[in-house]
Parts: sequence; C-alpha cells; structure tokens
Amino acid sequence: MQRRLSRLMLLAMLTAAGTAVLTAMPAAQAQNAVELAGVRYPAAVQLGATPLTLNGAGIRYRFVVKVYTAGLYLTTKATTPEAVFAAPGPRRLHVVMLRDIDGNDLGRLFTRGMRDNSSHEAFAKSIPGTLRLAELFAAKKRLAAGESFSVDWLPGQGTIIQINGKVQGEPIKEPEFFNALMRIWLGKSPADAALKDQLLGQAAPAPQQQ
Repeated sequence: MQRRLSRLMLLAMLTAAGTAVLTAMPAAQAQNAVELAGVRYPAAVQLGATPLTLNGAGIRYRFVVKVYTAGLYLTTKATTPEAVFAAPGPRRLHVVMLRDIDGNDLGRLFTRGMRDNSSHEAFAKSIPGTLRLAELFAAKKRLAAGESFSVDWLPGQGTIIQINGKVQGEPIKEPEFFNALMRIWLGKSPADAALKDQLLGQAAPAPQQQ
C-alpha cells in the first residue's frame, strides 16, 4: 500500500510540473513583447515566408514630447549598427505615430537624417529612393496619432514602404536606400540617441509615466 501511494504521489508531482511548464510558456513568450505608450510590439512577426524577431523598440522624444514609437525586426539579434546593416534576410522597421505630423515635414526630416548620417557617395546612390519616400509622405499630407508606417527590406525585391498596412507603389530597388534610411535612427547622428540604444537592444525602454 505504501509503495502504491508513493507511486501515486510521484505521478501527481510529475503531472503538476508538466502543467506548470505548459502554463509558463505563454507567459514567457508574452514577456518578449513590448508595449510603449499603448502601442504593442509583438515578439515576432512574419515578413513574407520569413519569421522575424523583435530586436528592440523605443519611443522617439523631441524634448519631452513623445513623437512616435519604433520597433526593429531582424532574423538574427544585432547589437551594433554594423550588424543591422549587414544582417541577412528580410528586415523591418515599424513606426507608430504618437502625435500628428505634417507629411512634408516628415519627408524633409527623413531626407536630412539620411544626408547627415551617410557619406556623400552613399547618399547620392539613395537619392531616387529618398525622393520617392518624400513623395509618399507628401501625398499622405498628414500622419495622425495612431497611424503607422513600415519600412521592409526584402532581398531580391528592394525596400517596400507600407502606410497603415497598405503597400505604397513598387519596391525601391536601390540596395543602398534601406541602410541609408536606417542610419536616421542608427547612424552617428541619430534622431534620438536613447532610441538608437533601444532599437539595438542595449537599453530597456524608459518606464512609462502614469
């Protein structure tokens, strides 16, 4: 009787342990997602047939004003700008606005950020794509708080711009364009130094004020 009781107790312990592991798995996965100013960045997304994982996410501040959130998705973890630029496979930067911004102003800011963070030669090669990007945002006229855009790099196709989940025209073919655009956030003179560290996974997003 005692031996049978011991076996029953062992079976119950193993069952409980297995249940705990299965219960803990979704919680562990959920901890990898990031929520910033009410915007959720999932731990993983699918770009075409390729799964991407969240490399880092943060908030772009101008002084004390929250302008937008940004999340960087890659196939492999990268902690330096050079690793991001050389990363194999598809890549994505997803931005969600936290305040309204004029489309022309956004296009000008991006153009200046690309110029300030690229060599003269690299910027010259990306000019056709830069003009396309400026035209897209000018046509949108205004990005309101809550609206979003994604910049996707797909090898063999080019850079694909999505605004509010809708693809905007044909891919931008110039291979230099995507990295020139990424230098706005990851270059030597980034739009926001704290956001640069967060996108590279080197710093946690700042605690949200209540």
